[in-house]
Amino acid sequence: MDTTVYIILFAFVGIVAGFLAGRMALKKSYASKESDIEEKSKLLVKEAEIEAENIKKNKILEAKERFLKLREEFEEESNRKKAIIISNENKIKQREQALSKQFEQNKRTEAELDSAKENLNAQMEILKKRKEELDKIRQQQVEILEKISSLTADEAREQLVETLKDEARSKASSHIKEIIEESKLTATKEAKKIVLQTIQRTATEHAIENCVSIFNIESDDIKGKIIGREGRNIRALEAATGVEIIVDDTPEAIIISGFDPVRREVARLSLHRLVQDGRIHPARIEEIVAKTAKNIDDEIVEIGEKTVIELGIHGVHPELIKMVGRMRFRSSYGQNLLQHSREVAKLCATLAAELGLNAKMAKRAGLLHDIGKVWPEEPEQPHAILGMELAKKYKEHPDVCNAIGAHHDEVEMTAMISPIIQACDAISGSRPGARREVMESYIRRLKELEALALEFDGVNKCYAIQAGRELRVIVDADSVSDQRAGDMSFEISQKIERDMQYPGQIKVTVIREMRSIAYAK
Repeated sequence: MDTTVYIILFAFVGIVAGFLAGRMALKKSYASKESDIEEKSKLLVKEAEIEAENIKKNKILEAKERFLKLREEFEEESNRKKAIIISNENKIKQREQALSKQFEQNKRTEAELDSAKENLNAQMEILKKRKEELDKIRQQQVEILEKISSLTADEAREQLVETLKDEARSKASSHIKEIIEESKLTATKEAKKIVLQTIQRTATEHAIENCVSIFNIESDDIKGKIIGREGRNIRALEAATGVEIIVDDTPEAIIISGFDPVRREVARLSLHRLVQDGRIHPARIEEIVAKTAKNIDDEIVEIGEKTVIELGIHGVHPELIKMVGRMRFRSSYGQNLLQHSREVAKLCATLAAELGLNAKMAKRAGLLHDIGKVWPEEPEQPHAILGMELAKKYKEHPDVCNAIGAHHDEVEMTAMISPIIQACDAISGSRPGARREVMESYIRRLKELEALALEFDGVNKCYAIQAGRELRVIVDADSVSDQRAGDMSFEISQKIERDMQYPGQIKVTVIREMRSIAYAK
């Protein structure tokens, strides 16, 4: 029993001793770990301090560099502004010096002006006194002359004026003749030079339009198809196109006759399509003619656009472009109207450039000058007036409108380019081979020219020669003096310009012959 107790007691003491020993060992282990942790923390703190110190140094260096850079920029900006300020100050000083000099100069000028004003006033007083003295002397002389001549001043003045009028008339007449002769030698020469250069620089095509077109066929068998049974096909074709189809013995050819070139072209193209198709009957003819007419309208627009583009004319109204295209199918005295208008446009541009005027506007007016001839409706006005109204309607320049209306003297010329258009129109129409007149109209124009000259007093006979380019007038030597003969030639030429329309110019020659006859017996 006692042994067991002792054993238990020793066991308990051993447990307690072991517990204490383990606790002490654990405490010692904790103490060792705490010391390690403390050393590590101290090491970390030291490293952190070192790193913080490095970061601080870097930041300080960066701040210093930033500060130095900003300081440098500030100094540069300051220096620049100082330089600007110094420059402005110098400019202000220079301006002040210039103003002071100007002020001093103005003072001197003002003083000089005052002195000059005083001198002028003194001179005016002297002149006033001298004028009064001269008036008195003149009045005394007039009174003396009135006493000597027994005439008043008004009567003497009237006699002097009448004498001077007669002398002035004779001198003016001779002077006018000299000027006219000199101008003929110089102006005519220069004008011919400019016109010839213009014509030489402008390439022209000589083409004569006819009233018939020839449609060629491969064989005469096709003629029967075109005529049709009892002539129905050809009648339908003539009714649809408005032209005359002539089928005669001419081998491999059909003649299309008509005064309207558009209709002739529609008929020619329609025949071509019908022959190619082979189906020729009245219904087919009407269909083909309608399509061809539509194609011709499109071609007219294309021709107009091509023409204005080639001539370098921009901004033309579409309706005017269409009328320009219609000129291709219009002729005047055998001359194609589009070719004539193109030629006039080129001549106008060259001539305007030679004279220092607006070449583009002159070219535009030259192209549109005969636009009134292609108006589709029956015109009740001259083509020049109608063309001018059309140009105004489609917002053309006033100078262009005036040139169109005045190229046949229908309206007064107000634009500088108007006489150029008139001259170039005459050049294009009067050159050899350009136009073809019928004999009746040609003879009528010559008779009108001769009748116009016979209206003057003292004219015995007159003859239109050189194809109407010259008019020779024979006057009575007893009733017409030499001076009157010269005046008569001028008056006849002016009347021809007013009352007649003609291409080019007409030379008027007045012939006065004096014959003295005596017989020796």
